[in-house]
Amino acid sequence: MLRYYGVDLLDHHRGTLSARRVWVLLKHLPRDSAFARELHGEESAWGLGEHLLASVIDHLAIGNWLFTSAHTAEGESPPDPPVPVPRPGVADEEDETPAASAGEQDLAWFFADL
Repeated sequence: MLRYYGVDLLDHHRGTLSARRVWVLLKHLPRDSAFARELHGEESAWGLGEHLLASVIDHLAIGNWLFTSAHTAEGESPPDPPVPVPRPGVADEEDETPAASAGEQDLAWFFADL
């Protein structure tokens, strides 16, 4: 919170910062903050713009692959299909599903009185 708001968390323990104010500041931290990444994992770093850009890249790669495959000579084998852009929080077919972060459980004690 010091990086984004200039508020020291120790002010809560000193009595100059209320628990409600800390909760509001934490709730509205940007998605690229360390707190948001710990709470929601790396997928919180990607917003709508990043997902749309990855989708555009995937569609362009598929279009280029289709064009190349259609214009490959008859005796030659077409190129391999493109690999999608890796997205955070999306597991591959071989990988296990990512485990949820325990950040909410770690901070539950802080907001118990709200």
